[in-house]
Amino acid sequence: MALLESTNEQYRQLIESARAALQFSYSPYSHFQVGSALLCADGSIISGCNIECTTIGLTICGERCALAKAISQGERNFKAVAIVAASLAYCWPCGSCRESLAEFAPDIDVIVEDDQRELVVVKLNELLPNQFLA
Repeated sequence: MALLESTNEQYRQLIESARAALQFSYSPYSHFQVGSALLCADGSIISGCNIECTTIGLTICGERCALAKAISQGERNFKAVAIVAASLAYCWPCGSCRESLAEFAPDIDVIVEDDQRELVVVKLNELLPNQFLA
């Protein structure tokens, strides 16, 4: 795990975009708000939030929400993903999100914050060393 200097403005902006997405979280069951933002290869940022459903299996995580928005807009190349939770430092992506991100960017940077709001950056392939890639 590498701590990133907070002077990396592009990654700091990505975290702030993820934090802004928190306000749109629909989480009436878990009360666990998550925001995420993807940095596309062209420099654009696409954000998403978690959206819960009474049928828990249909719930979508913030990372997959951002990924779905990006893919539906024609984006296929990603450099980084930032994830924040309203009530938790180190909000790592779940297994489903890791596999979904690996489909398009197996070497993407995953950015979270520690409890001091310092950025922590890890390559996805470190979090998911044996990705299911066909």
